[in-house]
Amino acid sequence: MLSVIIITRNEQEHIGRCLASVTWADEIIVLDSGSTDNTVAISKQYTSAVYQTDWPGFGPQKQRALQKASHDWVLSLDADEEISPALQQEMQQAMQLSGIQGFYIPRLSSYCGKQIKYGGWWPDPVLRLFRRETGQFSDDVVHERVIVNGIVKHLQQPILHEAFTDPSEVLDKINHYSTLGAEKLYKQHQHASLARAIGRGIWTFIRTYLLKAGFLDGAEGLMLAISNAEGSYYKYLKLRNIHKQSQHD
Repeated sequence: MLSVIIITRNEQEHIGRCLASVTWADEIIVLDSGSTDNTVAISKQYTSAVYQTDWPGFGPQKQRALQKASHDWVLSLDADEEISPALQQEMQQAMQLSGIQGFYIPRLSSYCGKQIKYGGWWPDPVLRLFRRETGQFSDDVVHERVIVNGIVKHLQQPILHEAFTDPSEVLDKINHYSTLGAEKLYKQHQHASLARAIGRGIWTFIRTYLLKAGFLDGAEGLMLAISNAEGSYYKYLKLRNIHKQSQHD
């Protein structure tokens, strides 16, 4: 028996495809945090278990959703992800195995319409399928993870992830995630200078495009390397500004 948990906020462009891909599950839980578009209405077309709450950060929010799950197994999905029929079949078989508490699933992400195979984006294993009683989410406000107490194995079929649909969405996510990342680093008592921000941006580009062969993904690989570099640069630049502002408060 499987519960699917999804957290949302203004995901009307993605949530319908996500929910349609898991209609075979025994329970679907959507936890929304103040959507102003049609996310909630679309979600209610697929499940009655749609809840609305505030936003405490990714980890705490997914833990809230987990606490609403009632079945033995839990699948955590993001609103821009989908489950293929092949992965559905593999998961249903995997959940019959005894002694296994969770499964990593590879994630195949698309960037502006192209599935990315290089630049560190593939196979991108994520722990998303786990026994409810043995798993919990970290309390990180960004880049949260599932912590499972027990044996964890790997599946072969990927989650399909529409990471970025167009350049505007790329810019929006760079701004959002760099802010969250800077706040996380500040809480970890890390510091940054302008030189460090520039250096981190350059290193991120080199790692993504050259060392991890992002150039093999063509134009989208270059675009991805640039956006990754921008995200890293702005994260450390914002960290620098947080420290400057704290000195004046």
